[in-house]
Amino acid sequence: MSLVNLAAVCSHLQNAARANLGTTSIPYTKLHLALCIGLLKEGFISSVITGNREKPDEEYTPPTQSTIATKRLWLGLKYLENQPVMSKLTLLSKPKQRIWLGYRDLKQIGNGKDAGYVKGMQMGECIFVSTDNGVMELREAVRKMTGGQVLCRVS
Repeated sequence: MSLVNLAAVCSHLQNAARANLGTTSIPYTKLHLALCIGLLKEGFISSVITGNREKPDEEYTPPTQSTIATKRLWLGLKYLENQPVMSKLTLLSKPKQRIWLGYRDLKQIGNGKDAGYVKGMQMGECIFVSTDNGVMELREAVRKMTGGQVLCRVS
């Protein structure tokens, strides 16, 4: 898992939302896809479509050796009264300082209290965690009683 690429994606999505873009594309990786599906479930983006650099595909086509470098994820950004729904996206685990938290620490963060290097959640925020069961939102990880690496905070 490359947190350097995830940091670039977080800043790209934040800048695209500030620029009021309707759609934007990011490189296709399994981690990016899992995070974008989580953002879609939580209502921060409107759509996730795979495609190449020029345009999104209408239907899924499996990547081949020649097209893997051009495979992209096209994301539809959401706005409410001309303000982006996803206003801030920050990376919590850094490439040199990865933050791993157990179930009890995640539960404490979900209740609004600080745990380790991570501040408690506020209203309207989501924190995404990479667990053994895939990337999931913090509340879902607490429900499943699992811990993992804290990836990013979205508000």
